[in-house]
Amino acid sequence: MGQTLFDKVWDKHVLHGNVGDPQLLYIDLHLIHEVTSPQAFEGLRIQNRRLRRPDLTFATLDHNVPTIDIFNIKDEIANKQITTLQKNAKDFGIHIFDMGSDEQGIVHMVGPETGLTQPGKTIVCGDSHTATHGAFGAIAFGIGTSEVEHVFATQTLWQTKPKNLKIDINGNLPKGVYAKDIILYLINQFGVDFGTGYALEFTGETIKKLSMEARMTIFNMAIEAGAKYGIMQPDETTFEYVKDRPYANNFDQSISEWKQLYSDEDAIFDKVIEVDVSDLEPQVTWGTNPEMGVNFNTPFPTIKDSNDERAYQYMGLEPGQKAEDIELGYVFLGSCTNARITDLIEASHIVKGNHVHPNITAIVVPGSRTVKKEAESMGLDKIFKEAGFEWREPGCSMCLGMNPDQVPEGVHCASTSNRNFEGRQGKGARTHLVSPAMAAAAAINGRFFDVRKVVV
Repeated sequence: MGQTLFDKVWDKHVLHGNVGDPQLLYIDLHLIHEVTSPQAFEGLRIQNRRLRRPDLTFATLDHNVPTIDIFNIKDEIANKQITTLQKNAKDFGIHIFDMGSDEQGIVHMVGPETGLTQPGKTIVCGDSHTATHGAFGAIAFGIGTSEVEHVFATQTLWQTKPKNLKIDINGNLPKGVYAKDIILYLINQFGVDFGTGYALEFTGETIKKLSMEARMTIFNMAIEAGAKYGIMQPDETTFEYVKDRPYANNFDQSISEWKQLYSDEDAIFDKVIEVDVSDLEPQVTWGTNPEMGVNFNTPFPTIKDSNDERAYQYMGLEPGQKAEDIELGYVFLGSCTNARITDLIEASHIVKGNHVHPNITAIVVPGSRTVKKEAESMGLDKIFKEAGFEWREPGCSMCLGMNPDQVPEGVHCASTSNRNFEGRQGKGARTHLVSPAMAAAAAINGRFFDVRKVVV
């Protein structure tokens, strides 16, 4: 019997344990940031333990960093977390992509951009959106603080192998429809828990045609479907992206191994989902989890249960309304989901020559300094600023209410981020998840607008 891609990578990293039981995995790459690492480092100190593999551990600052004056951190807790990581990196010999450095940015962007993220690796981080790196054919997943400490001390982790779910996506994406719409549609159709207990392998011609940046958008939100892991076969698009990156050492030797990373033709999946995106429409969420979304032109659904009732009350909306009825106040272009260079390019095409609606506060936050510098070299910053957007420094920013960038209470925000939970972007903030192009069009029109009408 053949093996799935996930099984092949998993089995290669098992150090101990029987099939069906928790197994001890070797971890190839440990990415850390300032929020989930302090207690883990303190645990090492208390037990007088050293960091097992500082050469496989890399740090960045992202969640708490300001995006206007990056060295003026006014929040005491945020400042403490940042300075603590800086000290821990120095004390334990860890390379840190520090504040203001050329590589600093959101952890799930720094890994791929530096070439640390590679096919066939096991990658962990104290952050739920670590599944992003699975777009490269890696087993990548988020871990808790106690697990962060375990990896620090042993470079291993106990995990129970999940089942395999194949998601086969085919069809040509219509004009004005993007990777973000694919994953939002999947979650809307199958729920926020359809991936629970599974590793999701994405296949199909649609996925193969996507850029690495677009693939990462889909994998970033695998966790929003309840899946801890997402993975896909690395291909020439993958190899070309990784090639010549700073940490992509031994590329020529590695590529022959990477080409063996695929699911065998006779591999058996526990479940298969098939989707045709030929008629897919732009997606907009109306509620308080990513499942609560609709096609742009579809009225919001009737109330099915108390969760829907609570969501409508929190969002200040009613069944039967449409996305275009929402009075927006903020637009956020950023996050580890959609703050890559291709995302900013897509949005700039909508913005160029137009101006932000008077009722809208619109900000653009490149996900990393690498993206920011590239965007500025292309003149994208000028396009956004001339249109009335604020052009910020890199960081997690308005994706979550953990830094100065927050949506005011009761205000609706068109966001390119990954979560629309209650209070996610600030106390009482009302978040609507969309693609970068949809967010850009909303900024110009003051309301959600069918981006298919303006995309060339």
